[in-house]
Amino acid sequence: MAFTDIESLLPHRKPFLFVDTIESYDENGCVCTRKFTEEDFFFKGHFPEYPVVPGVILVETMAQGGGAALSLQKKFDEGSLFFLATVNNVKFKHQVRPGDTVRMEVVNKRCTKNMVVQEGKAYVGETLCAQAEWMCLVGKGN
Repeated sequence: MAFTDIESLLPHRKPFLFVDTIESYDENGCVCTRKFTEEDFFFKGHFPEYPVVPGVILVETMAQGGGAALSLQKKFDEGSLFFLATVNNVKFKHQVRPGDTVRMEVVNKRCTKNMVVQEGKAYVGETLCAQAEWMCLVGKGN
């Protein structure tokens, strides 16, 4: 059964919350989804005549999915925040457009109480759209 109360797991809120569901998760990683719609704020300027999800949003979407799944597993103290620190080996392979549902497959490479290293792939159907590795620092907002 998919988990959909993502706001209970992340501090992000609309219009910057990019995870709809966590489909599955375990200590190795997770699978999450996000449906992009014409209502998403960035389509008004990227690009009005041919809207495309910006690549940085796809990376953020994968990182949010990975962080939400770790929060669901209670890997960190309550109220912890994830701060994106590095992004590596990013490749954009296919455009994501309004109406597309992106499936993110995230792998946990390293997880400590202060840091998370993950890698992910974003698909629409079976088409690979983006892939990246990232590190998030974990801490409090003060």
